[in-house]
Amino acid sequence: MTALWGTLLAVLVVLAFALVLRWPRPTWYWMTFGITFATVRVLIRYRSAMDACGLTVPPSRWRLALARITDRPVPEARAPRILRLRPTATGLVLRLKLRPGQDAFDFTASSDRLRHSFALHNVVSREVRSGVVELRMTGYDVLRRVRMPIAPRVETLRVPVALCEDGEVHHRDYRQVPHALNIGATKSGKSVYQRTLVAGLAPQNVALVGIDCKNGVELFPLARRFTALADNPAAAAELLAALVQYMDRVYQLIRAEQRISVALPDVEITADIWDLPAHLRPVPVVVLVDEVAELALAANKVEEARRDRIVTDLVRLAQLGRAAGIHLEICGQRFGSELGKGITMLRAQLTGRTAHRVNDETSANMAFGDISPDAVLAAVQIDKDRPGTAVAGDSSGGWSRIRAPHTTLRQAVDVCNAHAHRTPEIAELDAFRPEPPVRVLIGKIHPRSAGASAF
Repeated sequence: MTALWGTLLAVLVVLAFALVLRWPRPTWYWMTFGITFATVRVLIRYRSAMDACGLTVPPSRWRLALARITDRPVPEARAPRILRLRPTATGLVLRLKLRPGQDAFDFTASSDRLRHSFALHNVVSREVRSGVVELRMTGYDVLRRVRMPIAPRVETLRVPVALCEDGEVHHRDYRQVPHALNIGATKSGKSVYQRTLVAGLAPQNVALVGIDCKNGVELFPLARRFTALADNPAAAAELLAALVQYMDRVYQLIRAEQRISVALPDVEITADIWDLPAHLRPVPVVVLVDEVAELALAANKVEEARRDRIVTDLVRLAQLGRAAGIHLEICGQRFGSELGKGITMLRAQLTGRTAHRVNDETSANMAFGDISPDAVLAAVQIDKDRPGTAVAGDSSGGWSRIRAPHTTLRQAVDVCNAHAHRTPEIAELDAFRPEPPVRVLIGKIHPRSAGASAF
């Protein structure tokens, strides 16, 4: 009897420990107890959950005929066959073989019902190949406290910037998606996302070019790692014109090195910088534009002419810049046709789309209206108490919820200063090389002249 009470007490202590551990340390709880409980729950409820969600198929004709001939009960509807159930650090991955007549879209539409059936935090469905669907299920809210895993290796122009809701790392890959749009309201985490992106690009062999029309308060602290910076629309117009000249020079280099002849191997024929010899390949350029609306606003004829030049150069860089290694990352609170002629043409060239919390549905439509209505709804529903949460997608229609880690300005500055020696020089952009800011005192008494105003 004493042994029985001791066993019961030990079980109660373990259960109490598991319940206490679940809230402050959800990852520890999942790795110790959650995986076992969730696996058993999924396997027990699998058939009934599939039937309740309408993800089963009726028995085939030959099975019905065989049941009638042998006077057996009518066979039950068949659920998709489980190919693999794999635990991960954040959840479970369930791979299924579809039955004839089933569609991968049915699993996407039923993901919310499967989440409730399996008592898990989130379920995301994707088609691996024809006839095979993968359900990525998370056991806890991985976006509540973002912990980025250590990247196994660094790839050029591929930066881990956020964590997806299914536990996977979201990368900003400029080789796959050359240009992107990032919108979001004030205090939505848009600037933190941009800092994380700059901190990830700083250790790479990349030229950073910034346009920050908020008088440089966002990007100028990181100036030691930037090849060129502009802090007002007038300087931005000249900087973009210089980038177009640089792009033309890169294309001349590519044409000079093509040397197409009958004896030239196919692998040596190139139409972009990536197939050039390493000693001739120009450094790739990432252009970060903060508050793009400031570049498109015009109050008089002079500013309107300047605005037209800016938008024209941006469209030119978006259409032609990829082969020359020039990539655009455009940020703003709004990005619609009200900004004037050429804006929608520019938006059409921005394949990647990221929307942080927005104040109205119209702003979300600017990013995802032409891609996915579901992404628009997800962007509108982002909670204001979760800054950094965003919806990321591309022109293919796929999207996911992400959240960037909180990168402070001090952390980004330290990374940029540590890699300042990697800042390349580009002849066309020498005039825009950032200089250390001049200290300005506003509304304070200068220590050397007591009683004198700072103005």
